[in-house]
Amino acid sequence: QHSVVVADTGDLEAIKRYQPHDATTNPSLLLKAFDMPGYQALIDAELAAIRAEGGDRQAQAEHAVDRLAVAMGSEIAKLVPGRVSTEVAARLSFDTEASVRKAHELIELYERHSVSRDRVLIKLAATWEGIRAAEVLEKEGINCNLTLLFSDTQAQACFDAGVFLVSPFVGRVTDWYKQATGQDFTPDTDPGVQFVRGVCHRVNQGAYHTVVMGASFRNTGQVLALAGCPRLTISPALFEELATTPGEVKPRVLMARSGGPRPTPLTEPDFRWGHNQDAMANDKLAEGIRRFADDQERLEEQIADRLATL
Repeated sequence: QHSVVVADTGDLEAIKRYQPHDATTNPSLLLKAFDMPGYQALIDAELAAIRAEGGDRQAQAEHAVDRLAVAMGSEIAKLVPGRVSTEVAARLSFDTEASVRKAHELIELYERHSVSRDRVLIKLAATWEGIRAAEVLEKEGINCNLTLLFSDTQAQACFDAGVFLVSPFVGRVTDWYKQATGQDFTPDTDPGVQFVRGVCHRVNQGAYHTVVMGASFRNTGQVLALAGCPRLTISPALFEELATTPGEVKPRVLMARSGGPRPTPLTEPDFRWGHNQDAMANDKLAEGIRRFADDQERLEEQIADRLATL
C-alpha cells in the first residue's frame, strides 16, 4: 500500500508466492541459487554451452557467472512486472571503464534472452568509480542501482550523477552501531532506519528523481518503520513474518519533493573526504565489497568444478 516491494532473493518459488514488483540479486544470492532445484536444468544448459565454446577454465568460470546471473535474471523477469537488478563484479568496484564495459556485456546478454534494458537495473557498488560508471550508463539509457550505500556523501554523489535508484542499507548500519556501542535499538531509534529516512529527506529537499530503496533488513520492525520509502527489498523470511502478522501498516516515511535549492555537486576530493569521515560507512563499504567478491570467487570455484565434470 505504501511502498513498492522488491524480492531480495533468487528463489523462483518465493517470488511466485509473494508476487513482488521487482527483484534484486547479488553474488551472495546467486551462490544460494546455484544449489536450488528449480535452476539445475538452466545451469546445466548454460554451462554445457560455455564448455563447448572452449577456452581457459578460469575465464570460462568468470564468464559463466555473468551468463548464469542473466539466465536466472531472465527467469525472474518472467515472474515480476518490474525490473531485475544484476550486479557488476565487486572486483571492478574501483574501475570505471571496466564497470561500464561489464554493464554493456550484461545488457547484451539480457537482450539475447529477449529481456530489454528497460527491465534491467545494473547494480554497482557506490564507490566514486562506480558512481561515475553509473553516470555514463544513465546517459546511455541504461538505468542503475547503486548498492552498498552507507553514507550521506555516497547518497549525494548518486543524486548528483542522476542515478535511477540507490539502495541504502539498514541492517548492516545497525550491526555496526550495535557492535560499537553495545546498545539495542527500537525501530525509531535504529541507526539504519534513521539513515534511510535521512536519504529520503535529501531526495525530497532537492527534488531529485532518484528512487530510494531500503535494503538489508534484519527484522520486520525495521521494514515497518520505513513504510512509505519508495521501495523496500525484503527477504522471503521477512515476507513470511509480515504476511502472518496482524495489524495495520501506517506510512512512516512521507515522500513530498519540495524542490528546494540543491547543494553544489561533490568533487572527487569532497566525496572521498566526506565518506572517510564516516567511520561506519568506510568500514561497511569496504567489508561489503570484500564479501561480494568472496562470494563471487566461491561461485566461480563451484562453476569450475562443475565444468570439469561435463
